[in-house]
Amino acid sequence: MSGNQHLQGFDIPVHRALTEPILLGGAPRSVAILNGTLAAAVGLGLQQWIAGLGLFVLGHTLAAFAAKHDPDFLPVLLRHLRQRGWLRC
Repeated sequence: MSGNQHLQGFDIPVHRALTEPILLGGAPRSVAILNGTLAAAVGLGLQQWIAGLGLFVLGHTLAAFAAKHDPDFLPVLLRHLRQRGWLRC
């Protein structure tokens, strides 16, 4: 069988929302929420408005840049930090 032939009954339509990651403003949803919460805590709690705004812009920009290259960068980063010493030579 060549790659262009399809067997009847083995193809199903999959909605695009089931295959794409959930992003908020280009950053993964969990990272965007964590970043916004941290920036709000600095801006409102410590009353450092400019520092909170700068923290939010910097964090969201870095997260969106990383998600553009790999939308699953956060689980990969967490796995790397957890297993850092296993493959040390």
